[in-house]
Amino acid sequence: MTGATLAVWLSAVFWIERSTRAELTRVLDARLVEAAQMVASLVSKNQITLNRDDRDQITLPASADYDYQQFCQIWSFSSGLVGRSTGAPRKRLVPADATGFRTITRDGKALRVYTIVEPDLGGQVTVGDSQEIRDQLVRDVIAGFLWPALVILPVIWGLIWLSITTGLAPLARFARDLEARRTDDLGALPEAKQRPREIRPLAGALDDLLARLARARERERDFIAYAAHEMKTPLAGLKTQAHIAGRAQDQATRARALEAISTSVDRTDRMVHQLLDLAQVDSRETRSTPLELQALLRQVLGDLTEVADRRTISLALEPPARSQTLSSDPFLLTLALRNLIENAIQASPTGSDVQVKISDTETHVLIDIRDSGPGLPPAIARQAQEKFVKGNNVDPSGSGLGLAIATDAITAASGDIRFERQADGHHTIVTLSRTQYREGHQQTAQDA
Repeated sequence: MTGATLAVWLSAVFWIERSTRAELTRVLDARLVEAAQMVASLVSKNQITLNRDDRDQITLPASADYDYQQFCQIWSFSSGLVGRSTGAPRKRLVPADATGFRTITRDGKALRVYTIVEPDLGGQVTVGDSQEIRDQLVRDVIAGFLWPALVILPVIWGLIWLSITTGLAPLARFARDLEARRTDDLGALPEAKQRPREIRPLAGALDDLLARLARARERERDFIAYAAHEMKTPLAGLKTQAHIAGRAQDQATRARALEAISTSVDRTDRMVHQLLDLAQVDSRETRSTPLELQALLRQVLGDLTEVADRRTISLALEPPARSQTLSSDPFLLTLALRNLIENAIQASPTGSDVQVKISDTETHVLIDIRDSGPGLPPAIARQAQEKFVKGNNVDPSGSGLGLAIATDAITAASGDIRFERQADGHHTIVTLSRTQYREGHQQTAQDA
């Protein structure tokens, strides 16, 4: 603020200097014109006697403050210099035929002169003054403006410093209060009746941020606790079955223990992969690229063939009437569809089928995953985004992470998921906005 005030002040000084110089030039130039006309009139009326032997006959009043405040030369076209004022140069200042204003330099001094031609005299009259005089007048005006500034500016600076320091003092106290809080204290800020009105929106925004951080921290704490619990169960089973396998006397008992170990390893491996997928979804920035939806689903179904074969589940893809090329994040979409289809496989009875169908409307493209399982209860469906939420009658090896991963991934890809129980089975429907894709070439289902 002090810098801005100083800049405004200096701008005012510059403007005043320019305007003062322009006005002073106008006034003093007018004075030169009047003086030239007066001298010419006096000469033409013989009210000034010209002495060609002593040509220093014209005396103009001198100023006590400035040397050579104004001077005059009278030149005859036939006789040369016929008169000059005290202090006027003896040499011709301007050419014989010159008229009007000129700024010239003589003997190292800048002079402002005005010349008129006097027909009765047969010559010219030149009057002028020193440019230094004009500059000194301007400097006097600026000095009169700057000297008060040397006194006023420190006062202004002190007032600015005092007002800003006083105004920011509540914010400084607020910052100190925040610095004094413990890192684990995410509670609301204490109410302060004396808190200025300007800080209240900041305090409200911080309260909202702290509340969201507290919820996020609670979710992370629950996630870690649930993950530790879920990891503990298969690890305990591994330890128990390993102990049984090591002490078993017969081959059958040992084989059952080894099979249980293999199952626990598979469950643990799946959970670790899902935890890693969940971490990637939470931290990944969306990167949209064009992708062909049918090819992506074929790849996902191919990756899950082994999982389906273990449960003798048949996988089928009903191709769309026309190819759909999406502009989406392939990692997120693949991750979401893989988890949804894998959940459908795990929920389906042995020997049944899982069918994936692609369709579209005027505004959306739909991916319908149908299975023959019991479906999600309404309460579970509403909590699908939560981690470690499991439905009834599902594979006990499940971790409850699949739907949470799929929901987070589809949401990040600007889509949504809904669950419906219909006559032909349970449907998981993924909806993507039509603006997220563009239609491909028209083709028949057989060609697709």
